[in-house]
Amino acid sequence: MAGNVATHAHAAGTNPVRVLHLDPVVLRVTDLDRMIAFYRDVLGGTIERVNPAMGLTQLRAGGALVDLVPIDGPIGRDGSAPPGAEGRNVEHFCFRIEGWDEAALRRWMLAHGVEPGEVRERYGEDGFGPSMYIRDPQGNRVELKGPPTRGLSG
Repeated sequence: MAGNVATHAHAAGTNPVRVLHLDPVVLRVTDLDRMIAFYRDVLGGTIERVNPAMGLTQLRAGGALVDLVPIDGPIGRDGSAPPGAEGRNVEHFCFRIEGWDEAALRRWMLAHGVEPGEVRERYGEDGFGPSMYIRDPQGNRVELKGPPTRGLSG
């Protein structure tokens, strides 16, 4: 297996993925009000954005965002089991990466057998910026998000 990774790395060139931090953590929830109360009242977060059409509530917790998506909403409804001991709770997680070179990212992912998703502008901890979804070997969705192209207020 290690030989395959080295072969792929050489064929793909220099790795364009330079992770800075997670941005944001997205949780699928069954009781939105209770989760908002926890992240707001217990952990001191503040509601930053609410997008009812997407079924999304974003809370700022320090320098990070925690996104809450009801399992019966547009984002949370993905066919997975509800959150719990036997269900998946995380819709996806996001790595904020340094720089953004879409072509290099696509080449790198394809050379490593990873299907790169479409690039769209999405909101994160430091504003709107380009992002791409990929899947890890276990099928978890991972978002790669570049630097902001516009600020927090949109």
